[in-house]
Amino acid sequence: MARQRLIAQLDSIFNPGSVAVVGVPRGLKTGKLFFMALQDQNYRGNIYPVNPTADNIDGLKAYPTVADIPDPVDLAIILVPESGCLKAVKDCAAKGVKGAVLFTSGYKESGTEDGRKKEEELVRIASRSGMRLIGPNCMGLYAPKSGLAFFPGLSRKNGSVGIVSNSGSLANILCTMAPQRGLYFSKAISLGNECDLSSSDFLEYLGQDRETRVIGTYLESIKDGASFLEIVRTVSQDKPVVVWKVGLTPEGSEAAASHTGALASSADLWKGVVNQSGVIPVAGFEAWVDTLMGCSMLPDCLGNRIAIISGPGGLAVSAAEACGREGLKLAHLSAGTKAELERIVPPTGTSLRNPVDVGLTASLEMNIYIDSARAVASDEGVDAIVVIGMGMTEESNKEYTDAMIQFQKKYGKPFLMVNIPGFDRELVKTFLDEGIPFFETAERALATYARVRRYQRRRDKYYS
Repeated sequence: MARQRLIAQLDSIFNPGSVAVVGVPRGLKTGKLFFMALQDQNYRGNIYPVNPTADNIDGLKAYPTVADIPDPVDLAIILVPESGCLKAVKDCAAKGVKGAVLFTSGYKESGTEDGRKKEEELVRIASRSGMRLIGPNCMGLYAPKSGLAFFPGLSRKNGSVGIVSNSGSLANILCTMAPQRGLYFSKAISLGNECDLSSSDFLEYLGQDRETRVIGTYLESIKDGASFLEIVRTVSQDKPVVVWKVGLTPEGSEAAASHTGALASSADLWKGVVNQSGVIPVAGFEAWVDTLMGCSMLPDCLGNRIAIISGPGGLAVSAAEACGREGLKLAHLSAGTKAELERIVPPTGTSLRNPVDVGLTASLEMNIYIDSARAVASDEGVDAIVVIGMGMTEESNKEYTDAMIQFQKKYGKPFLMVNIPGFDRELVKTFLDEGIPFFETAERALATYARVRRYQRRRDKYYS
């Protein structure tokens, strides 16, 4: 019952009818960005700027305090310094605000007993009224469908990826650049210090959220290990949870403690959580984004028989090496496929074995790439195709792109496209818009494919 009440509370916070921005400045200072972000998203509810020395801000009537706002307030974004934050929280609690984002810092992350006690006092005040707190020391919420954002310029397009992050800057960087990788968000949460609402709370919510199909998390600490394990184990049965966990080394733990006041974690303990929960562990920003893309775009029931088509011979060999390293197999091409390739691929400087090295000529004669991809994709012994290549002209690259998209649809097999420097970035977007993942290297492509496949196999083994 308590958990369902939490889900209802979070749902109301993500869908507020009105937002008060407490402490919004007149000029272009950091706090103004939150106010601008709501306007940039075309937030359709009422926005109430709160500033004791302003009559209006950017054309909207300003109020001295939250108490002076004549209408109900669902969500508050509190930007005031630490010295005024407690009063602002008290005002919001008295007003009946449902949730408050605390951008304010100077609490647990300071490493002082005074900072910890002040944080606890914020929670005590909020809990008396039933108000929930996000933060402090956080960026808050991004939910395009509701018109919420923590920074101007974020995409207004609603997607299926949910994000939970202790780091506000990483959440903002990811949400800013993700559309370039074909990723759009249902909801993203910057947690900060987690004085009240925790990563487990938001993971449970996203697990039940119909708009969210894939979940990514950046975690510096876990407040309640037992609860976290129970929740992610349950969520992972239905949705992939991609976890970038830091603070697993002495150096990382020290940095995390100064960032959000996070407590140190044991690397061995974390391995146990991964093994028991079914989450997809990653290390680093690139792996995080690649895996979110793979989970979003790759189909279910991935096989392990990989065919590689490449113009550059060295990249073909490195892709084959990556297959072995990731526990995947090079597909055995049928006699019919090899005969077809022999007809298509020139005999000099090429190879018809898998990986299929189509040679430099393929960049000049695009039909070599296209016909080779068709032949390999039609082979019943191939589960997925990695293609490394490009043409020499804008027209040939467009022909190449259209053909690979057509083949994925026709044969129903995943294509993993790998960049060669100089490939048209607009055509990269075309691949991504069609749900075909595009990677900078074959190593990243195959590591991502293997991660997603391992998740699928484990999920099917334990939960089917």
